[in-house]
Amino acid sequence: MTATVSFTFDSPLGPRTTTVAYERKGSGEPLLLLHGIGHHLQAWRPVTDILAAEHDVIAVDLPGFGASEALPQGVPYTLGTVAPALGALCATLGVERPHVAGNSLGGLLALEMGRSKLVRSVTALSPAGFWTEGERRYAFATLLAMRAGAKALPLPAVRRLSRTAAGRAALTGTIYARPARRSPEAVVAETLALRDATGFEETLAAGGSVRFTDDVPGLPVTIAWGTRDRLLLRRQGVRAKHTVPDARLVRLPRCGHVPMNDDPALVSRVILDTARRASLVTA
Repeated sequence: MTATVSFTFDSPLGPRTTTVAYERKGSGEPLLLLHGIGHHLQAWRPVTDILAAEHDVIAVDLPGFGASEALPQGVPYTLGTVAPALGALCATLGVERPHVAGNSLGGLLALEMGRSKLVRSVTALSPAGFWTEGERRYAFATLLAMRAGAKALPLPAVRRLSRTAAGRAALTGTIYARPARRSPEAVVAETLALRDATGFEETLAAGGSVRFTDDVPGLPVTIAWGTRDRLLLRRQGVRAKHTVPDARLVRLPRCGHVPMNDDPALVSRVILDTARRASLVTA
């Protein structure tokens, strides 16, 4: 069940309060799950039950996405703001230094949380921030086209398209290698999440100059990339490995940009293995 929590965080404008939506299940060491731009926490549902068998899993709607509020007026959607805000969220939920797994924008935030020592391990699935300028422009143009399409389609048309495999491919084939596996209900919900995301434009604008150039020392880090990622091309994983040299770079065969639905068992195994490495280090 989705719940909400309000918390105060430090921003460039001083302390501010926001409210985010989250789902929590399972027991064990805490594991924070962060989705990508224009998506919502439901992206993680194909793997949540597997992960919850070993962890206290907290899947979050990032500020300005899903059912979460936008950041307070004037607060920028930058790494330096959102990553510490997520740390404040964890403190409010009674969680100290969780493991974190993130996809796309969420992967970039996960790495920033790792760099800032807010977490105990990092799994980044196709993280943003390792692009060339040309690759960034391509990704942003694709995202803007997806957003425009989601806004232009009336809800009845989205529902009709979601009922067929071809329609689900048209709506979500950019981010999934196997869009036909998505349920019609999930495709409708994520199309609406993309359409209604209040933080989309500001997040995209803030990401225009983002390059992740720092190492994440002292933590187990896994960077995983789908071989069929059509949004952030998998050669960016090699750059990520050069930037974070101690990271484990993992190939996700036949997976797209959002791999959790394409191969739930493999993605779960990658996340759990990373968390276990952290436990071995601290044992």
